[in-house]
Amino acid sequence: MAKAGKKYKAAAGKVEPQTKYDLNEALKIAKENSFVKFDESVDLAVNLGVDPRKADQNIRGSVVLPKGTGKKFRVLVFAKGEKETEAREAGAEHVGGEDMVTKIQGGWLEFDRVVATPDMMGQVGKLGKVLGPRGMMPNPKTGTVTFDVKQAIEEIQAGKVDFRVDKAGIVHAPLGKVSFAVEDLAENYAALMSALVKMKPSSSKGHYVRGVSLSSTMGVGVKVAYTP
Repeated sequence: MAKAGKKYKAAAGKVEPQTKYDLNEALKIAKENSFVKFDESVDLAVNLGVDPRKADQNIRGSVVLPKGTGKKFRVLVFAKGEKETEAREAGAEHVGGEDMVTKIQGGWLEFDRVVATPDMMGQVGKLGKVLGPRGMMPNPKTGTVTFDVKQAIEEIQAGKVDFRVDKAGIVHAPLGKVSFAVEDLAENYAALMSALVKMKPSSSKGHYVRGVSLSSTMGVGVKVAYTP
């Protein structure tokens, strides 16, 4: 296991590991503790009281962050005919069908998000083992399997974030960049948490939101005092 560097240790020394901070204070700490030269993401981790092995508790969805993500995405769209033209006009970086499937099977992965029209999913399904582990597989629940490709692309570029609970019951999602104002990050946080709370399954018992923390990409985790 790699040892923590001096800068990380210095940042960690400024955070009380057992303290749950007010949201704005936690965001301020995460911003101030960024010690790298690039504009890191501010990432959120939410521990949910769900059992991902149960179909109705396998939380998955998406939300458009009101202040965006601070990132420009390279969008790949699987479509044909008029929808292919629509995708190109909406700003998709790459558009195609079987040709794109073959290209990806050959190792090409120069894209960040994938959208597909329903009639193309038969071909896209061949890429499950490639796109699935990377969280890029189009899915109706996240609005990435749709005939309205223009809207899907616009939402992605506006700051749409897809999220899915992992095996440990934790949802990881970006809130924006370290360069964002605390107020903007807080607004994005509120939108994401609202989306998660609305998805609480009726079969989930006890506390639904069991823990919340955030950090910059390379930074120290900061616990957040969650209030419904």
